[in-house]
Amino acid sequence: MPVPMDTSLVDLTRHRRQSIRMENLSGPTSNAFISQRLRMNYVDWGNPDAPPLILQHGGRDHCRSWDWVAEALRHDWHVIAPDLRGHGDSQWSPEGNYAMDAFVYDFAQLVDTLGYDQVTIVGHSLGGNISTRFAGLYPEKVRKLVNIEGLGPVSTNPGPTMEDLHEWIEAKRKSASRTPKRYARPEDAYLRMKSENAFLSDSQARHLTTHGIQRNEDGTYSWKFDNYLNVWGAVDISFAEKTRLWASVTCPVLMLWGNRSFASNPAADGRLDHFKDVKLIEYPDAGHWLHHDQTARFLKDVSAFL
Repeated sequence: MPVPMDTSLVDLTRHRRQSIRMENLSGPTSNAFISQRLRMNYVDWGNPDAPPLILQHGGRDHCRSWDWVAEALRHDWHVIAPDLRGHGDSQWSPEGNYAMDAFVYDFAQLVDTLGYDQVTIVGHSLGGNISTRFAGLYPEKVRKLVNIEGLGPVSTNPGPTMEDLHEWIEAKRKSASRTPKRYARPEDAYLRMKSENAFLSDSQARHLTTHGIQRNEDGTYSWKFDNYLNVWGAVDISFAEKTRLWASVTCPVLMLWGNRSFASNPAADGRLDHFKDVKLIEYPDAGHWLHHDQTARFLKDVSAFL
């Protein structure tokens, strides 16, 4: 807001106070970086002089699902929330490459683009898996890590078999012919969102839907994420190599788990044992999106840890 040249000192002070209030009430700004020729989106919540905090969403989600968390933490942190490739407002991979190595590369490229020597990370589900692998590959770059149900399943499989590759090819072919779900109204997408997570309040579900859908040319609405994300990559490192990555993480790690989630408890199945410095907090009456299900408690626990 420009200030007239003849403004009095009193008016100037009033203008500055109004500007500060407006800045505090504003939402995030959208930014872009390039990774493997893809234009990747992230939102920046301001406060650039504060220490950096990256919030990484999970599969078939988007960066604005962190808004309640970002609003609470933005005053003490420089909060950055990226959209994964094929999600939100980031570009879709032309060849449908959504393998873990591609996701981890994108995350490393974001940290490099931001130019910070060290970052703190909160990751959910797929985002927790990605950020934990990054922390194992570059332990000196991560100050602290919060992982919300983001380790992947326990497995003794040494790697994909010939049969696995065959099944993957067939699944990719099916996904190529699958038509994205179209909704006649945003309200229909909202109802779908509500049906997927009974813990969400009406306002949460509407917010997530608003930022998670886009209008098609024919006036219908579809989710922003790429259909190819329904088929996981055929090739990944073995479970033994995953545990080597986890053991390479040197920063303090806070693991969070909802006891009504489909994901298994990492303490009960032994995955927690592979970390050097880790603490687990269990959330009763919370599902996989526990940062939505019990936001107040989540913010209290995370703020204390950070």
